[in-house]
Amino acid sequence: MTDAAPRKTLPRLDESLLTHVPPFSRLERRQIRAVLDQATSRRHDEGAMIFEEGAPAERFYLLLDGHIRVVRTTPTGDQVIALHIPPGQLFGIARALGKETYPATAVTAAESIALSWPMRLWDGFVAEYDGFATETYATVGKRIGEMNDRIMEMATQAVEQRVANALLRLVNQSGRKVDGGIEIAFPITRQDLSQMTGTTLHTVSRLLSGWEKEGLVKSRRKHISVCEPHALVVRAQR
Repeated sequence: MTDAAPRKTLPRLDESLLTHVPPFSRLERRQIRAVLDQATSRRHDEGAMIFEEGAPAERFYLLLDGHIRVVRTTPTGDQVIALHIPPGQLFGIARALGKETYPATAVTAAESIALSWPMRLWDGFVAEYDGFATETYATVGKRIGEMNDRIMEMATQAVEQRVANALLRLVNQSGRKVDGGIEIAFPITRQDLSQMTGTTLHTVSRLLSGWEKEGLVKSRRKHISVCEPHALVVRAQR
């Protein structure tokens, strides 16, 4: 899963790419140009590892397109999908957490385009660019809140509730309307869902098969759609 392919650097990017991205939305065009001129832009294939848990945090990233899975490894060696990061967000921001190494692994859930900067520029961005620090720490707070919600779900909810909540989070975060429902906008497998919810592949498969028969969801290879969101909310709460 390591991204061993040759570097895929993209052409010079226009300032308009960052004018509506929260960490940079308060900047003047000349400031955005300065930010972009210090960035490396790269396209990553689906399944590429952008950085690995425990590796030195040498760069921080902004996702322009695609989706990122944030993966943690447990002491027993199992992998847990902690978060999904949508376009327009920073990731790999170890410095904001006071860490010198990446606290998790970042893997592309779909073909993605990301900007990155050397971590040595972080403190300068925080000091110089209005809104960068506040938006970054707001993002950190939101992600910590999501993680706390996940921990509470693991501790207090039955498996059916956890899987239903995971699907609802994904469609709320990145759903797109399709015929008959709302499809999660990036490839996702039943194994991914099991890693998100702390359960087995067999249990996730059994639940999804049952929900498909009831018309709540539709699933095909690497794609899942929610057809009856309200009914799934009921499953998540009961």
